[in-house]
Amino acid sequence: MAEKPLTDWDSGLCDCFEDAHTCCYGFWCGPCLACTVSGRFGENYCLPLCDILGPAALAACGIPLCVPPAVLSVRAAMRNRYGIKGSLCKDIAVSCFCALCSWCQMHRELKHRKKTPTVITIENNTVYNMQPVPVAQLPAVMVSAQPPTAGFVA
Repeated sequence: MAEKPLTDWDSGLCDCFEDAHTCCYGFWCGPCLACTVSGRFGENYCLPLCDILGPAALAACGIPLCVPPAVLSVRAAMRNRYGIKGSLCKDIAVSCFCALCSWCQMHRELKHRKKTPTVITIENNTVYNMQPVPVAQLPAVMVSAQPPTAGFVA
């Protein structure tokens, strides 16, 4: 089976203003956007909460966590599923330093992939004339309903 060539992301990491709705969604409610992306991608909606609660819980135990696990795993899985160019090193760097931009980029990618192309099917249908053959009609003769006037003979 031939492999599909790798493609680029539909939008760049910092192309937030390409889709202002996603940009505002991410800016005003980043965790909500992350949960939406995770759910639309087919993962658990609560997966991004690991990025929020995980570092706090681990730091309380004295274990530092540098890489947010949810954004990294969803990003790597999305690249793999859709055949997008990149590397795990780039995914780690983006997840560490631009996590919110990464969630926005993944949201735009999912919106782009959700659009389905319009397929038009044209079939060659034979048209049958189902009307009867027209018949020529004779002109109607106008006959008066009143009797002829007296004194006039035809």
